[in-house]
Amino acid sequence: MRRVVRQSKFRHVFGQAVKNDQCYDDIRVSRVTWDSSFCAVNPRFVAIIIEASGGGAFLVLPLHKTGRIDKSYPTVCGHTGPVLDIDWCPHNDQVIASGSEDCTVMVWQIPENGLTLSLTEPVVILEGHSKRVGIVAWHPTARNVLLSAGCDNAIIIWNVGTGEALINLDDMHSDMIYNVSWNRNGSLICTASKDKKVRVIDPRKQEIVAEKEKAHEGARPMRAIFLADGNVFTTGFSRMSERQLALWNPKNMQEPIALHEMDTSNGVLLPFYDPDTSIIYLCGKGDSSIRYFEITDESPYVHYLNTFSSKEPQRGMGYMPKRGLDVNKCEIARFFKLHERKCEPIIMTVPRKSDLFQDDLYPDTAGPEAALEAEEWFEGKNADPVLISLKHGYIPGKNRDLKVVKKNILDSKPTANKKCDLISAPKKTPDTATK
Repeated sequence: MRRVVRQSKFRHVFGQAVKNDQCYDDIRVSRVTWDSSFCAVNPRFVAIIIEASGGGAFLVLPLHKTGRIDKSYPTVCGHTGPVLDIDWCPHNDQVIASGSEDCTVMVWQIPENGLTLSLTEPVVILEGHSKRVGIVAWHPTARNVLLSAGCDNAIIIWNVGTGEALINLDDMHSDMIYNVSWNRNGSLICTASKDKKVRVIDPRKQEIVAEKEKAHEGARPMRAIFLADGNVFTTGFSRMSERQLALWNPKNMQEPIALHEMDTSNGVLLPFYDPDTSIIYLCGKGDSSIRYFEITDESPYVHYLNTFSSKEPQRGMGYMPKRGLDVNKCEIARFFKLHERKCEPIIMTVPRKSDLFQDDLYPDTAGPEAALEAEEWFEGKNADPVLISLKHGYIPGKNRDLKVVKKNILDSKPTANKKCDLISAPKKTPDTATK
């Protein structure tokens, strides 16, 4: 019997690194030992964590600023310890959050055309962790909601618009948190931890909805991310130190839906997921390749597609949101690969003969509009991402400035404190928040 090849429009996806003059050169990429991706990208800017003496800094470059980056190029440098993680706000392309060894989270507003002077003053400093903050992740659909996780094994969810920590999950993890992922509508999070457990958590009810002990038996770091259908995808290591990937249904975590062994490299596999095409790209830290898989409803559920290989190992990786891609070239993913001294874009393309818009490759995708205000989400509301069509390309709109209005903690005090009331900022309505 002839083996029938599985039908998939993504079988021939291929990766290509851009030419040298389209790379960002002479960048001293951070050497801090931490397994985050060190790079964050959106349709306007690429941000890269860099070596900084006496503190922590990251570069923010307009996408078109390719070529050699001058040593004197301005940085974002308000942290007093190394920066460990950065994340662009999905609802405002000029707002970025950073977590650092100095135990703080800072949220920054980048000028529309990029930096002309180094930025030392964040819009807001979020203080609440007692140890270094290694993870920051914005809520996918609610405006100004930011999650941070630290080496104090605590997860804090902030309302950035008021600078308040509104949820503190400090008793759920007994060991270091490797990563945290929101689900598609931001009602749940999943975490991978050093205690080898994968947990699915309802942050507003502050309860663990599902957990799996020893999701991967090996001692090296794991990763867990939510897929659009609610399943959880994990990467980790077997007892024999082989790299593994697995797919789980949170309603029944006893056995994985699928479990695949990969190879014996020791770099942590960072998963990047595209909900529109159901493709997962795995980038191993220290690897020189990107492997990609398609997730489907048919066995074996996780289908290997191909590998993009290069000569140089990657120190980190940025992943462009769908609205930043060139739809006319059938580009379905763009990575920003960090080398020791440069950042190299890698473009993933589906070969098509026609120049017309390929609507099967580009279903409506998450746009920059927030579906909920922070207050609505904290009160219990959920909403799916607001989708946009990419048929005529994505035209970035104007972003409103991020305004942080510190809640007036004296409001609840007796009237004797009126004099102090005048000193602290007045409350504002939520419409001053970012778009």
